[in-house]
Amino acid sequence: MSETDPSPSSHSRLASLAIQALGRTGADIERLVREVRQQARREKRDLTWTDIEHALCADRMIMSDDLRWRVSIHEAGHAMAWTQLGIGEVESVTLGISNVGQVTVQRYGHLAQTEDWLTKTMAAILAGRVAEQLVIGEALAGSGGGEDSDLARATGIALDAETALGFSEQTPLLYRASPRGFGELARDRDLADKVNARLVVAESAARELLEAEGSKLMQIATQLNEKGVLSGDELRHLMGKCGDDSDDYGERRL
Repeated sequence: MSETDPSPSSHSRLASLAIQALGRTGADIERLVREVRQQARREKRDLTWTDIEHALCADRMIMSDDLRWRVSIHEAGHAMAWTQLGIGEVESVTLGISNVGQVTVQRYGHLAQTEDWLTKTMAAILAGRVAEQLVIGEALAGSGGGEDSDLARATGIALDAETALGFSEQTPLLYRASPRGFGELARDRDLADKVNARLVVAESAARELLEAEGSKLMQIATQLNEKGVLSGDELRHLMGKCGDDSDDYGERRL
């Protein structure tokens, strides 16, 4: 590749590309670089930093200004909740990839997995939807719709709490889980009410947190809307934090 001398400017360009690549997998980057290199060869020239930079930008989903702002609000809500609730370290916040937007989080593994921890996890998952409601007045359908959606994942955790994790008030010793048995919620109204009550508590926790930090939410969303990507360090700087403490379920993308 040309422009690869180990000068400060080259290091700066590499750092900039690393930020632009946040949220992508190693396979994504490998594919992108391979395609850009092939294009450069067809044009009988060397691969440059600019080629990769343009490819990273072009690879992002094109959104209307309205959708981009809504997604920025949504992802900012997630990122703030994970950080403020102390249950995971945000590694990146990105727009335009992985189903419109994405927060990559390394959940902390050293925390006790209590009922409170479960509620905080659900709150972080629901915080994107809550942020949209607080700032825009409504939420997009993107919070639901599939088994990996925010609503499905939060509901799954609440269902597990009632049926498999020993947190049911009435029958804590009874294990009755099935593989993500959402169908049981349609058949058992009492169970559905208990699961929904847990979701309401978690949503209220997210709402209280984001209402108290409204100015930071707007600042983070504005920066994300303008840049398209924020590193975890940039997020924590905007929030006035320098590091945090820390879930199991492993790394998640929201």
